Amino acid sequence: MSLDMNKVGEQIALLRKIKGLTQAELADRVGISFQAVSKWERGETLPDVSTLVILAEVFETSIDFILNGGTKIAKFKGRKKVSDIKKGIDCLIEMGNLLGQENLLYRSAIAGIDSGMNMDIETYLSDSKTKEAVLAEAIVQCILSNYYVDITDIRKNFSSEHFADIVCDYASKNGIQ
Repeated sequence: MSLDMNKVGEQIALLRKIKGLTQAELADRVGISFQAVSKWERGETLPDVSTLVILAEVFETSIDFILNGGTKIAKFKGRKKVSDIKKGIDCLIEMGNLLGQENLLYRSAIAGIDSGMNMDIETYLSDSKTKEAVLAEAIVQCILSNYYVDITDIRKNFSSEHFADIVCDYASKNGIQ
């Protein structure tokens, strides 16, 4: 793999601007001179390995996302549709309806989710606004599991712009454009 220093520089500049940092502010956070940042952004030099780790932390992204000019190296396992993720959540609700709220299988599934997520999932699923919070978390978990979820699909499936923005921002930071 050969690195395109200009693309890396453009990516660093873009990520810096997204964070609302000047070259001098980024330099201070990383512990280098602003001239070094300027040279990176012009494609003249590349950050050293230890600096890349710090840059990834500052930009809240991965090193490969920086070095590949915004292109994620890792291949996605597959694509997930938001409508399918919603169906999965609705299936949990339907499980309670079909088996009964006191059925051991249903109660065990709910207890596992409550414990793993440190929440009362039934309460969250009973209200449309908090149900969207669960949907947002489910999408984030798919992205963490290296599935691709389309930004447009995310936007069109949330009534809350707040949750759509959070999930889209997270997706973007994880190589989904």
